[in-house]
Amino acid sequence: MADPGRMLAVIPARGGSKRLPRKNALPLRGLPLISWTIAAARASGVLDDILVSTDDEEIAAIARDAGVLVPWLRPTHLATDTATSAAVLRHALAWYEVERGSVAGVVLLQPTSPFRSAASIRDAVASFRAQRGDEAHPVVSVSPALNHPAWCFHLNGDTMQPFLGWDNLQRRSQELPPAFALNGAIYVVPSATARIGERLLCPGVRPFVMADPREALDIDTADDWRSAQLVAEQLAGEQA
Repeated sequence: MADPGRMLAVIPARGGSKRLPRKNALPLRGLPLISWTIAAARASGVLDDILVSTDDEEIAAIARDAGVLVPWLRPTHLATDTATSAAVLRHALAWYEVERGSVAGVVLLQPTSPFRSAASIRDAVASFRAQRGDEAHPVVSVSPALNHPAWCFHLNGDTMQPFLGWDNLQRRSQELPPAFALNGAIYVVPSATARIGERLLCPGVRPFVMADPREALDIDTADDWRSAQLVAEQLAGEQA
């Protein structure tokens, strides 16, 4: 049986990236991008171990220098564009539970969300632990949607079709229910789910709402990187 107090963080960091090459190792205000997530995970105080899953020697060296687990380089079949987060978690947890013992949950922290705070990690884990009963559900971070889905369309040839139907287009924005979007910053997954590689998003998933848009910034492109540099400067000014 899993120890209800133990939580493992897994930081998945591939070396390859098509739109922003080498992004996980790029320096952001003097620190490699992955180091921001390692620092937040350690400062959260709720994680028993932090494991970096990477296929890249440079990223592995950065993580080891930061004092976190890098027990192996990720197999090639788990380092492709099509490899799922669920498969990466399953691989990491299988090794960890053999070597270090069972855990109650796994916290997936993507390094492309550098501004997710230690406090948010703590609160998301607390939300996971607060669930009652034998069947815990994943807790996933979300942010207020930039565009309400009622105002989004799919295209059918040369015509447009609203995702939520034509009637919702007649409603004022304040009459629409609040909409939230996944931001990819935090996933807290029950160990039973991670062990068998089940999908992370499923019926019953619990939301963890992030109000600060800076925490939700996900770096994927050069434009995202420029935005991240501005946020890093802002945060440095606030902490000065």
